[in-house]
Amino acid sequence: MGEFLKVLTYQQARDLLNQNFSWAATELLPIEKCGDRLLAQDIISPENIPAFIRSSVDGYAVDCEDTFGSSESLPGMLEHAGEILMGSGSDLTIGSGQCAWIPTGGMLPSGSNAVIMVEYTEKLDDKTILTFRPVGPWENVMQTGEDIATGELVFTRGKRLRPQDIGLLASLGIHEVEVSKQNRVGVISTGNEVIPIQQKPDLGQVRDVNSYAISAAIQSCGAIADVYPIVPDSPAALKDTMARGLTENDLLLVSGGSSVGIADYTLDAMLSFPDSDLLFHGIAMKPGKPTLAVRVGQQLIIGLPGHPVSALMVFHIVCASLLSSFRRQTVQGRLLQNIASQAGRDDFIPVRLIPNEHELTVQPLLGKSGLMNILAQADGFIHIEYEKQGLYNSEMVTVTLF
Repeated sequence: MGEFLKVLTYQQARDLLNQNFSWAATELLPIEKCGDRLLAQDIISPENIPAFIRSSVDGYAVDCEDTFGSSESLPGMLEHAGEILMGSGSDLTIGSGQCAWIPTGGMLPSGSNAVIMVEYTEKLDDKTILTFRPVGPWENVMQTGEDIATGELVFTRGKRLRPQDIGLLASLGIHEVEVSKQNRVGVISTGNEVIPIQQKPDLGQVRDVNSYAISAAIQSCGAIADVYPIVPDSPAALKDTMARGLTENDLLLVSGGSSVGIADYTLDAMLSFPDSDLLFHGIAMKPGKPTLAVRVGQQLIIGLPGHPVSALMVFHIVCASLLSSFRRQTVQGRLLQNIASQAGRDDFIPVRLIPNEHELTVQPLLGKSGLMNILAQADGFIHIEYEKQGLYNSEMVTVTLF
């Protein structure tokens, strides 16, 4: 089994989990059903965008040399040779000294190599256009394939598809893509002291925060959360619930029972399954030191701390990458107070962002790991690295946003 609480760094724990976790199978879906789903294939552009040389403004298609020398005081004069219609090609050819009206997105006619914006022109009569400034070669023009070229890598496997990504796929004529099936994650809260949230707790009891907070975090990663009834401190009941969870899910998260204690049955129950193997028990991080993980066959069971803040922080920092390749946004801010830390572990501190006139300031939210209100107030967290012994007031820090 290995030495109890022989701790890993959080990076080692996260890497070990990723090495031992298998993504769900894939499925082919129409793109209108792929919002917020993870791509299971690379997307290579099958065509050029734009597919033809087109105008990026409303104006007149010209040979740029015919505009040289134009100014407000001495405008140029061009013959109006016709009009380009949207949605169709044109057999119109621009000759020397001629121009043609063209809308944004219109296909440039033969003989033209630039577009002068309508704001810099004036219609003198039906056949004559005045120009008040010159344009250079290919000014206000998008070349074939300038946005995306045929054969270009557009998206890589693992990307979470946003609305704008779906729009780009549509523009390429890609109507269906292969995406990862949504992983199912079982959530089990344990402990005699844990009661359903509909009940009023007696002395010594607490409502089941973790089932709800962790399931919401799972859903934010694009996975499906399967919440099980609270399991009392009974090895048999815990093993039965985990056995059911393993048959119904790709991953199990069990909160409570991961630290040393007479009623902590989680590890024993995990290791009682055939073909089980302890990956780690203990991470050199705060909060979250007693986190553990066991591989059962090709599946994982992760034991999270029972305290809600610790459980959620461990999920965000260690577990979320199993379900999503999404990288959280970061911002820079100035710390408002000293924070002490212990070298030899990674500390993750919830913080609130407070803007002032010149910069963002960062207020640490310090408290015990069971105080859920800390995370409810937090905008993100800061990381005090393994080798550091704290951060100083007024130091610039990186805040990872929730």
